[in-house]
Amino acid sequence: MPPLSPSAPTRRKRTSAPRQNNTRQILDAAEKVFAAHGLSGTRMSDIAEASNLPKANIHYYFRTKEDLYRATLRQLLDDWLGDASKWLSADRPPREGLRGFIESKMEFSRKRPEASRLFAHELLSGGHYVHGFLVDTLRRHVEQRIEVFRAWHEAGLITQVDPVHFLFCLWAMTQAYADVQVQMAAVLGKPHLTGRDYAAGTQTIMQLASSLLTVPPTATPQPGKDTQ
Repeated sequence: MPPLSPSAPTRRKRTSAPRQNNTRQILDAAEKVFAAHGLSGTRMSDIAEASNLPKANIHYYFRTKEDLYRATLRQLLDDWLGDASKWLSADRPPREGLRGFIESKMEFSRKRPEASRLFAHELLSGGHYVHGFLVDTLRRHVEQRIEVFRAWHEAGLITQVDPVHFLFCLWAMTQAYADVQVQMAAVLGKPHLTGRDYAAGTQTIMQLASSLLTVPPTATPQPGKDTQ
């Protein structure tokens, strides 16, 4: 009797893991190459070399360079929105939510500056490849965040603020640490930003964002005070 064939879900699970790993490997490499050379200046062979995969593998997963470019931008945007959905939630107190969101955005700018610069370049070029995402997915996402800010305000946890323009400010402040980090480093008199600079930036942005909060932070015990 021949061995039982795995069920369809099991077969998909076995084949999807290598595919997911290869796709992520390609997209991560593409993020850096597209950021450095732009869409027109990038060849599929450049991405194959950067990803340490044969060029045929790149074409297997992405038929054209434009398909790969769109997928690279989509991965970036999905990662950004995932962080926002996680932290800017009515299930969290606003101080925790704002700090988590700001920290995640700053960490993204520190670890993946090419991704942020790629997105900025796409917008400066007219946003042709992300326009549908901006007017559909991003717009719905922002509408959901508006409801979060409204819930926080109705609960008396934050002051009145225009949530859309407040988000614009948070995006601009955090992504600047990727997009114009060369300028920042020059002003600071160093070759590049350090972890300490990102930490200082995070704290500064959080101080600005905290002006919304109506609930003071939990007091921390002072040295010598009884903490029992």
